[in-house]
Amino acid sequence: MKEDYFSELNAEERDVIVNKGTEEPFSGKYNNHFDAGVFICRACKNPLYESNSKFDSGCGWPSFDDEIPGSISRHKDLSGGRERTEICCNKCGGHLGHVFYGEKITQKDTRHCVNSLSIQFKKYNKLSKIYFGAGCFWTVEAIFSNIKGIYMCQSGYMRGDIINLNHDNVRLGKTNHIEVVEIYFDEEIISLDSLLEIFWKNYDPTNLNRRNSHLGPQHRFSIFYNTDDQKESVFNSLNLTKKKWNQPIDAQIKKSQDFFRAEEHHQHYFMKNKIDLRS
Repeated sequence: MKEDYFSELNAEERDVIVNKGTEEPFSGKYNNHFDAGVFICRACKNPLYESNSKFDSGCGWPSFDDEIPGSISRHKDLSGGRERTEICCNKCGGHLGHVFYGEKITQKDTRHCVNSLSIQFKKYNKLSKIYFGAGCFWTVEAIFSNIKGIYMCQSGYMRGDIINLNHDNVRLGKTNHIEVVEIYFDEEIISLDSLLEIFWKNYDPTNLNRRNSHLGPQHRFSIFYNTDDQKESVFNSLNLTKKKWNQPIDAQIKKSQDFFRAEEHHQHYFMKNKIDLRS
């Protein structure tokens, strides 16, 4: 007997998942959701998308440029007077949305346009999080994004005076935000001490503000921790670095505050623009 995956859905969920409807753009719960975890099928709980494949396409629906292998089925859709590719959960057949190619938004050139009503988010509680700032966030993100044990890096802003901001406001230095990179990492694979070692190794903290003084206060050398254990590790690493340089270290170290994800074109900037970090 075929399992009933749809009996517990409410009317709105059934309209999308069973009847192949579409929620209003920018109305969904997950359109602007960028935490670390996995998105599963709302009906059958089948894992569909890792959150590190999610991006902001500006279309008004959650967008992903990759799927968990074997999780999605594709079907020709001729409704609406044009041919599209419908995507469904490969386990229960529930409607998710559509997939598009050739838009050149991400390196994978793929956009799964998914209804929030079709999915649920499960947070990865095993991951730790730290924030690093050291000049432009493009470079910081490029350094850490490909390190084993790091699940996800996102460029953004912290410690400002306003909520509704954009990069143009931040770079003028009037919002008091700092460009940082939010790093989710698995401490069973890589420790915070190892990340801090990489962080100090890639920058001369005694010279950063002099080298980048023309870039503004948003590029201040900073570390934002989340827990007391992280605080202890960060200050221990700072003291070791002071001994190495034998002079004061110009660094801001504070408890993390609200993180504001930067505009999509700032995410993975070096990769999108084929910039070699070594050049």
